[in-house]
Amino acid sequence: MSLPHAILTALVEKPSSGLELTRRFDRSIGYFWSATHQQIYRELGKLEAEGFIRTLPSEQPARGQKKSYEVLPTGRAELARWTAASQDPKPHRDTLLLRMRAAAVVGTEGIEADLRRHLDLHQRQLAEYEEIEKRDFPPGKDSSQDRLRHLVLRAGIDLETFWTQWLTRALEEFAELPGHETA
Repeated sequence: MSLPHAILTALVEKPSSGLELTRRFDRSIGYFWSATHQQIYRELGKLEAEGFIRTLPSEQPARGQKKSYEVLPTGRAELARWTAASQDPKPHRDTLLLRMRAAAVVGTEGIEADLRRHLDLHQRQLAEYEEIEKRDFPPGKDSSQDRLRHLVLRAGIDLETFWTQWLTRALEEFAELPGHETA
């Protein structure tokens, strides 16, 4: 049920068209909750049918015009209800960790190279998050909204820091395995 709430959040922040929402998901929300263009449009239709959002009136005939949406009071109330509700954390599932476990019983072929690839990907993502932090959260930018948004970004930074540290340690351990040859 989180995609509709992600869309409501984005629309409360700024009324947008479906295409604009897709771009915003690609640039920000998508770092922690991804959605395809088709999923966004499907959810926009459902949210409108449920009375949570409405199409903004267009100054020109609607044919060929992109629709922009805004959140209605019922949508804001739904978002507030959902935000206040308690949710348990989801169990972490990661195929790389499962593959490492499997490698313990069937052999490690291919794992070291993939660990290096994952390390590179996480290092690049960490650098991107740190660049966003420098750009979007300079000292003194500390409104409540900014602080909460920065906290979400910090979660991404901390997760990428964890993965880069863990992968570095895993590669060090891998290098110490009996019969290991450097890849």
